[in-house]
Amino acid sequence: MPDRVPSDHASVTTVRGTLARSGGTRRPCLRIPPDADGDLSLDAGEIVRLSLDGAQYHARVTEDANGLVIRGAYDNRRLAREPDGAQNRLVEWAESTGRSLGSSVKVDEVEPGFLYGVRVPGVRTVYAVTEKPDESLASIARSLDEENGGS
Repeated sequence: MPDRVPSDHASVTTVRGTLARSGGTRRPCLRIPPDADGDLSLDAGEIVRLSLDGAQYHARVTEDANGLVIRGAYDNRRLAREPDGAQNRLVEWAESTGRSLGSSVKVDEVEPGFLYGVRVPGVRTVYAVTEKPDESLASIARSLDEENGGS
């Protein structure tokens, strides 16, 4: 059974993020400000779990000239790497919460390098913390994925 951790728990680090325009589209992406890099254990190239309204998705962290960016949240790791028209749960979440481009959001680091949550400022959330996969099993899965044409 997973542990439950509230967003205001002492073990949770929170920074302010922004919903920004994703490239030339009007779809939102999540921008982590450059000054938050020291506060979060988040690196470009990682695929992390992202909790939106209690549901966990997978998200790829990228970087541009303005800092770290999460362009979408997807149902599994493969879709996070190669979305190819898959349902972007981050866009759905932004629409369902009424957050528009330029809106601030809270980004919670629940499990460093593994589980992050996004929430509307002022709203308390309780996260279900699942156990982080064993690193040796994750390594095997990555190598199998690479053999099958993944990146």
